[in-house]
Amino acid sequence: METSLSGSVLVFPDIDSLSRAAAALFKEFADTSIDTKGSCRAAVSGGSTPKKLFSLFATEYGKNIAWKNVNIFWADERCVPKEDDESNYKHADMLWLSEVNIPKTNIYRIQGEEDPEKEAQRYEQGMKKAFGTQDIPSFDLIMLGMGEDGHTASLFPESGALDEESRLVIPVYGEKLKHNRITMTLPILNNASHIMFLVSGRSKARVLSEIIEHPDKRRRYPAGIIRPVHGDIRWFVDNEAASLLTNKTVANNYE
Repeated sequence: METSLSGSVLVFPDIDSLSRAAAALFKEFADTSIDTKGSCRAAVSGGSTPKKLFSLFATEYGKNIAWKNVNIFWADERCVPKEDDESNYKHADMLWLSEVNIPKTNIYRIQGEEDPEKEAQRYEQGMKKAFGTQDIPSFDLIMLGMGEDGHTASLFPESGALDEESRLVIPVYGEKLKHNRITMTLPILNNASHIMFLVSGRSKARVLSEIIEHPDKRRRYPAGIIRPVHGDIRWFVDNEAASLLTNKTVANNYE
């Protein structure tokens, strides 16, 4: 389902300035959610781009966000133990979560070492219980990345996972994948109040330009079909990733 809301594209000189702006907006969203509802529920992804952001959470925002009122989930995870270098959880924990005052009960890890099918079912039910609903939970914020092929979370181009309409978390298998994965699906990703994409690197420039400036090509890529049905979407990109955009105006709106 497409939304009529437009998204904003924010272009920054480098990964450092991109991360600082994203951290500031995360704090703004978290503060608002905590003030109005008493808590903030956010989901994050892995990859190299958010590592600087995670470090900022631990240092500059370690005491400036009420972490005791923040609940952290994962948009996807590789099917590896939490100690593995390929684990999305490991890097978030090492750089951020272990360094701030967040209760362990507020951290909802995808257990990548478990059977993928059973863990996907457990994680979905755990989310619904945490949100107190049997409907599709609505995250206050989901932070996503984008691969060179336009994948996001662990939703890949031409994957049958893109057609999933009822399950919120599913296993992902594939010969081209180094590891099996577990991922949130489009129904829950597109039900968030706010989506933030963090994209860096020249290797992603072509796909980014097609998603942002070419509506006829956008739906080729999973990242291009992330369109919140009742929220907003913001792209935080560095100059290299934005190098093929014809309009690099900060806060450039796209429909």
